[in-house]
Amino acid sequence: HPDYYFPKTFGKQFELPRTLKSLEWLKDRLTIISHTDHAMKSGHGKEISFLSGVLPEQAAAFPEKNLSVDQLIARHMTGKTRFPSVNAALERGIRMSWNANGVEVEPITDPQKLFDHLFLNLTPAEKQMRRRLLDRNASILDSVREQLARVQSKASAADRQRLEQFAESIRSLESNLAERKRWIDRDKPAFDISGYFDGEVTIERRYEAIFDMIAYALETDLTRVATVAFPNELSYTDLGVTRSYHACTHNGKKPELVEQLITIESFQIAQLSRMLKRLDSIREPGSDGSLLDHTIVLFGSGMGYGGTHSNRNLPILVAGGGFRHRGHVDARDSGGDNMPLCNLFVTLLQRIGIERDRFGTSTGTFDLSWS
Repeated sequence: HPDYYFPKTFGKQFELPRTLKSLEWLKDRLTIISHTDHAMKSGHGKEISFLSGVLPEQAAAFPEKNLSVDQLIARHMTGKTRFPSVNAALERGIRMSWNANGVEVEPITDPQKLFDHLFLNLTPAEKQMRRRLLDRNASILDSVREQLARVQSKASAADRQRLEQFAESIRSLESNLAERKRWIDRDKPAFDISGYFDGEVTIERRYEAIFDMIAYALETDLTRVATVAFPNELSYTDLGVTRSYHACTHNGKKPELVEQLITIESFQIAQLSRMLKRLDSIREPGSDGSLLDHTIVLFGSGMGYGGTHSNRNLPILVAGGGFRHRGHVDARDSGGDNMPLCNLFVTLLQRIGIERDRFGTSTGTFDLSWS
């Protein structure tokens, strides 16, 4: 709910509104951005462009289609970590991660399966079976690549352009298979998940398990890219909320329903705050700062206000990353137009070391410097 998310004043001397109260400890180390979005007409289905700025049906007009910013970063991390990215939620529903072929990167929706994926080591027999499977898949790709090369040699210029997209997909799969094979014999770090499911298993404990596993994966360099989603139809009955998140956004401004919506969104921010505290408690090796100081954290949504299906003025927050944070920023230009959210993504990419001046629908960058 925007009325309880955005501070009333701009600059660094602002009061955190009710939804963001759990971030009070981090107030001087975050940037809240008002008046930024993807300039889309309001309506269902636009929120899936959150991390790309491009809808699937518009993707053909863009060189990188509707590739999401997390997957672009993951592509640059290939070979540096066991997992280029980790995507998690408690249910499917928020389709926010997309690869360069316009295919959704689905999240892992079960904390136990996330644990198995990140921390469970294969037995010797399973390793041998995995090698055989990867070798067989690699052989299949070799055959497909050879057949594709023959087709390309006879295709028209227009068809060759489309076939090159398939060739790029094959190259990506080959790289992925090679990376997976390289990690088979390297043991994963240990993580104890048992305590999260002692007694009643609540939404709070399940998200704590997800966030703690993600934090440990970042700490042990299993991955450097992660997304965690709060799906729109998720049930929050553990918090005393009687309707789904989506249903609470359609509240008709009824006070009791608005209160439930605030409860849900305050819980989401509290979960974020808890993870940021964990990252801030971990020293970054070889530096004077914490893991949070060396981790860019983006929080937001592709929906500005669900009650009207507004896709404008998205709730965006950046923390960590060694930035010189600016407090609450009005991102409108001199003509009063909202800033393209992809401008922020370009700045985040540059901070990571990915040198580029465009992404998606960007028109420039967002002014957020770093040390």
